[in-house]
Amino acid sequence: MSDNSNTILGILAGTAIGATMGILFAPDKGTETRRKLVEQSNSLVDEVTSNTTQFKNQVVDSISSNKETLEDKMESLVSSASYKTEDVITTLETKLKDLKARNRKLQRS
Repeated sequence: MSDNSNTILGILAGTAIGATMGILFAPDKGTETRRKLVEQSNSLVDEVTSNTTQFKNQVVDSISSNKETLEDKMESLVSSASYKTEDVITTLETKLKDLKARNRKLQRS
């Protein structure tokens, strides 16, 4: 992500410097220089749009990857909790069985 930011900043700085140098040392007429500037700015817009799209796609991919990881962890947690729930139920059933047996003994006495 930082590389994309540096690339964009480098492109913008290079374009600004190039445009300034071109204007200062331009051998062409003003109309020709303006036409070239328009072409360069259109090229810059296209490049920035392309870089922005790539950056957006990287972010979306990263979020999707993290979402899948989170879903996997949640599934594992739910599965683990399900096993623990079964253990608790089994333990409670055993305790209930013992209590019923004690209760029967107390009722006979």
